[in-house]
Amino acid sequence: MVKKSELKPVLSVMFVMSVGLSGFLLGAMSSNVVLAQTKERYADLQLFTKVLNLVQQYYVEEVDVKKLVYGGVKGLLQELDPHTNFLPPEVYREFENETSGEFGGLGVEITIQNDVLTIISPIEDTPAWNAGIKAGDKLVEINGESTKGLSLAEAAQRMRGKRGTKVRMGIFREGFDKPREFVIERGTVKLKSVKLTDLDDGYAYVRLTSFIENSASDFEKIIKGLEAKYSGDLKGLILDLRRNPGGLLDQAVKISDLFLEEGVIVSTIGRNKKDKEVVYAKKAGTMKDFPVVVLVNEFSASASEILAGALQDHKRGLVMGQPTFGKGSVQSVVKLGDGSGLKLTVARYFTPSGRAIQAEGIRPDVIVEEVDPEAFQKAVIRRQVKKEQDLGGHLLGEREQAEKKSGGTSSGQSFWFTQEVGKEKKSPRDKLLGEDFQVLQAYNYLKAWKVMRNFGPSTSGTAPQSSEPKTVQ
Repeated sequence: MVKKSELKPVLSVMFVMSVGLSGFLLGAMSSNVVLAQTKERYADLQLFTKVLNLVQQYYVEEVDVKKLVYGGVKGLLQELDPHTNFLPPEVYREFENETSGEFGGLGVEITIQNDVLTIISPIEDTPAWNAGIKAGDKLVEINGESTKGLSLAEAAQRMRGKRGTKVRMGIFREGFDKPREFVIERGTVKLKSVKLTDLDDGYAYVRLTSFIENSASDFEKIIKGLEAKYSGDLKGLILDLRRNPGGLLDQAVKISDLFLEEGVIVSTIGRNKKDKEVVYAKKAGTMKDFPVVVLVNEFSASASEILAGALQDHKRGLVMGQPTFGKGSVQSVVKLGDGSGLKLTVARYFTPSGRAIQAEGIRPDVIVEEVDPEAFQKAVIRRQVKKEQDLGGHLLGEREQAEKKSGGTSSGQSFWFTQEVGKEKKSPRDKLLGEDFQVLQAYNYLKAWKVMRNFGPSTSGTAPQSSEPKTVQ
């Protein structure tokens, strides 16, 4: 998760002269403690300086000092968590572009799991998505070179390049006997983070693919449009956060605030446990209360988990799907003097009830397994009940006799099923509900909301709650 804000340049403190540092701290600490800390700090810095000087003077070839310093900083940060990275000037510029909603590249979000670069999610409608890259893929090679030991920033830098050029990605996936090569042409990635499918009759499905600068305003516009269409009677919303890798904190907070009138949205705690930052919901601008089902999976991360956790803790939405990724740390980005940047982990996130997100994730109220779309569609077809009119040689009914006399086509069950299930002829609504098992289950829950809320609080928009997660097979 990125807090798009300036952080005080703490690294510069390391290079303050010892006399000045000691003079500043003597009022609060004994001189012996100050001297011991200063001596230890400078002993470590002297080691780095000595090595740098030796390399400059005696290495067999001329060296680029800036490259060595950058390498030293990268090595320093590799001792920390995988989300703390050094961003060289060109990478920092691209980072700024990414959060604005348009950038060049492949369109994948990556992390490090068990020391292996892993795809959190390909961003929809990007080169990586269209090439068949999937969430959970292991990225073992980039352009024929192993990714072992690469930081996230280094891997991202290798995947970037001029639009129209190609990158070769070695991918290992469950079911592969060995890595396979995917050749992907780089393009301009334009993010559309909010996508609507109207389910008709007052129900809607909204997918949030990521959290970028305009996500909250775009989401609010869509909801207002739905409320206008249904004259303020929006009966239920499916909010899909599956494969959403996160993004900007302020956007997750703003969307959460649209659902909540009051209370905590999220809190952050840094190194000093007393310095707790809490973000509260405001009553102004809160949307009308309507039932919400939030879909998540193991690739819902960071901002997605903050939004899901806030709605779950306030009983404003029913969370359904699979336990989330568990990326609950805060990164602040510092712009350094030479145009480079430092992405530094500074705190952890906690849900309104105080649950830690980091390495824990959000556990759904209802566990629903993901089903392969093709397998689900075949299962739906197999479960279709045949009626008398579907049997060969059956006696014709009055309507069928009339159609036969007029030369028309029988409008029996088989014809209807072809129209509804055939991929090429289905509406966006029917395609979504007919191919996505989890969305179908969420839709069924919304349709049965009034019945389910008898087991929980009676507020119309309040999610039915239970002490233990339920499982839908």
